[in-house]
Amino acid sequence: MAVDSDGPARTGGTGVVPGRLVSGAGWGAVATVLMSVVMLFGMLTGVAPLPSPVPVALVARTVGALPQPVLVGLAVLAHLAYGAVAAAVLVGLVRRVSVWIGLGYGVLLWGLLGLVWLPYLSWGLFGIAVTPRIAAATLLPHLVYGLTLGLVLDRHHAPRRRTTGIGGEAR
Repeated sequence: MAVDSDGPARTGGTGVVPGRLVSGAGWGAVATVLMSVVMLFGMLTGVAPLPSPVPVALVARTVGALPQPVLVGLAVLAHLAYGAVAAAVLVGLVRRVSVWIGLGYGVLLWGLLGLVWLPYLSWGLFGIAVTPRIAAATLLPHLVYGLTLGLVLDRHHAPRRRTTGIGGEAR
């Protein structure tokens, strides 16, 4: 009997397997924490010349003035949710996420940031209205996000070889 050790990416070939989406979302939250650490380290060392952490600036722009602890709390929740949903979308669309696909997805999300979210903040395309260095400063955390997804999703979601069973040949 042939066994696919990873299970199907889609149920009956049409729907997405819910456990795969939940797992992808969980890893997306982990990857978001890692990218946030990189972003905050860059800001604290002066390497990333951001006027404010992007999630904090987005929440402030969207909901208006709030006490700082509430603003930061909402920004953290929004960023984790955004990263989780983005990863769930990736695993829903791509059966096998490799490191290269993860990195490409990180670049795609960075492009979305630079073309949509930073202009929404009035920072210009890729932040160049503030300083051109924002483009590179925001690319690195997105590469960390994508690399993390590529590494963990390749390991945890990769389709494995089909075998005929214990000690059987691969087909």
